[in-house]
Amino acid sequence: MTTGPVPEDLRRRTAPQVLGALVRRYGHFDLAEDAVQEALLAAARQWPREGRPDNPRGWLIRVASRRLTDLLRGEEARRRREESAAALTPRDEFLAPPPGEARAPAEDDTLKLLFLCCRADLGPAARIALTLRAVGGLTTAEIGRALLVPEATVAQRISRAKRRIRSAGAPFGMPDEDDRAERLGDVLQVLYLIFNEGYTATSGRELRRAALAAEAIRLTRAVHALLPADGEVAGLLALMLLADARREARTTPDGSLVPLAEQDRGRWDGAAIAEGVALVSGALTRAPLGPYQVRAAIAAVHDEAAGDEDTDWADILGLYEVLIRLVPGPAEQLGHVVAVAMVHGPARALVLLGDLERDEHLAGHHRLEAVRAHLLERAGDPVAARAAYTRAAELTLSLPERRYLRSRAARLGADPGGDANDRAGASA
Repeated sequence: MTTGPVPEDLRRRTAPQVLGALVRRYGHFDLAEDAVQEALLAAARQWPREGRPDNPRGWLIRVASRRLTDLLRGEEARRRREESAAALTPRDEFLAPPPGEARAPAEDDTLKLLFLCCRADLGPAARIALTLRAVGGLTTAEIGRALLVPEATVAQRISRAKRRIRSAGAPFGMPDEDDRAERLGDVLQVLYLIFNEGYTATSGRELRRAALAAEAIRLTRAVHALLPADGEVAGLLALMLLADARREARTTPDGSLVPLAEQDRGRWDGAAIAEGVALVSGALTRAPLGPYQVRAAIAAVHDEAAGDEDTDWADILGLYEVLIRLVPGPAEQLGHVVAVAMVHGPARALVLLGDLERDEHLAGHHRLEAVRAHLLERAGDPVAARAAYTRAAELTLSLPERRYLRSRAARLGADPGGDANDRAGASA
């Protein structure tokens, strides 16, 4: 055993595997997730005191199995009382072997869990929220920020989805080919959102959540191995690799954010870039065009430029115009606005940004204000730019982003708020 609490990378990697093992063995998705959470809490209490086990996943499965067995027995007892049927015999799937004998399965059930959560009968919003919770391990607050919806709405969606899976008696396993194709779009969207939260955390002291980004890449590789000819799967994997290739250059040693234009490209991961470019190039030549391929192509243009001044912004603008026809979402629209500014100047981009202010998903979002500040600064209006940078800093829950935005405001003569505000924001 080794000492210490449950590391985030271990928790992110093993929690979906433990949940998948329990659901495959016992069913009852909702109770299984509760049991896994209680096992993680037990680990957080015991491991710092007693040491981390040599097989953490097996330990978590054993503890979660004990708790799930208790929950199932209690649930069965409640059902018996309610139905006044003393002669009922518990179903076989409720009867677990002695908890001490439970062993971790050799296979990783996370991919099966991913497709289970993306059942077509749950509805798109519920599928995505549930999968982000069960597979991505995100909190309801993090999911709300990722989806730009209130936290309470996320909680309701997850609760309804769990009840639906339970009432439907959904089988645990990989769906057949037709069903898998129907669920694939949601699977890819969830993996994309998990990666985004890992690539740029929506809150906290760190810019990145490395374990989360790595898990998203691992799962996308597994889907790509399952569906190697699918262009959108290849496009998503390429996008993740091309973005993650910049990870070492995105922060300074003290954790401060370094914008793309100022990054040391010599620190970018050349092997990841080469793999990403090869994936998206192959997908674009043999598969129907889709948004993940276009996003990956945009990332490839950035990554293949020798320096920021060599970036082909006209090519990027053309790709964004294709992307917003395929997916006219707020994030895509903001990217398009930035590309317009780089090609045609900030004045035209500010007009487009004004149109986006009416989007309910972007209203009050720090990224809208950050783009506005950037455009106003380029347009030669430092007073308005300073105010926009300050508003953006107040809206973000990410400490590195807040510090960067305040530093931009400070360059234009603003009071960045000081360390006391940074400490307050870190604890928010």
